[in-house]
Amino acid sequence: MHIRRSNERGYADHGWLRSYHTFSFANYRDPNYMGFRALRVINEDRVTPGNGFGAHPHRDMEIISYVLEGEMEHRDNMGNGEVMRPGDVQRMSAGTGVLHSEFNHSKENGLHFLQIWIEPAKRGIAPSYEQKAFPATERQGQWRLVVSQQGREGSVSVNQDVNLYAGLFDAGEQVDAPATRYAWLHVVKGTVDINGETLSTGDAAAFQPGETFSVTGKQPAEVLLFDLA
Repeated sequence: MHIRRSNERGYADHGWLRSYHTFSFANYRDPNYMGFRALRVINEDRVTPGNGFGAHPHRDMEIISYVLEGEMEHRDNMGNGEVMRPGDVQRMSAGTGVLHSEFNHSKENGLHFLQIWIEPAKRGIAPSYEQKAFPATERQGQWRLVVSQQGREGSVSVNQDVNLYAGLFDAGEQVDAPATRYAWLHVVKGTVDINGETLSTGDAAAFQPGETFSVTGKQPAEVLLFDLA
């Protein structure tokens, strides 16, 4: 198990946007953290009220958004316009090219979300979009598959051989990790014990194939687990 602590991440403060970068992104570059397998970006973004990302392009990237607090309005040139709330998972396959915007239209509340980029299995595909809600009851004390290549078990589909699980763990709740190949675990919030190591908000851990591990809540926690080829 290799641990990546929250305070080791890159950081950018743009005033309206404060962002922590788990992997190299924009002006932050660390040759030791260019990504993990197909996982390329985990940005933890906080957007002030009334601000957001104007229309900007992407291509050949699988982009997953995961809202923690507040509401995020997504619009794109494919005609999609939808509001994301905590528990929602959104996937946009940029493919041959897409324009989209992400805004916090609240005048009082901040927006806190994760933006995740995954390298695609196939390039040059037609752009597409999908969003689904995963209630807390489906994630409490267990792993809920929220993203998979084939959209299994009602998950959001993605153009890559990756499984993404989400779990909520109260203090004392313990659960073994599902069978994984290469695994990247990201603590969204709270505190957990992983094989005797304490991980808190923003911390992460990487695992090689064959490694087994379990998660025990120490304080109410939200955790994402990536299973990667």
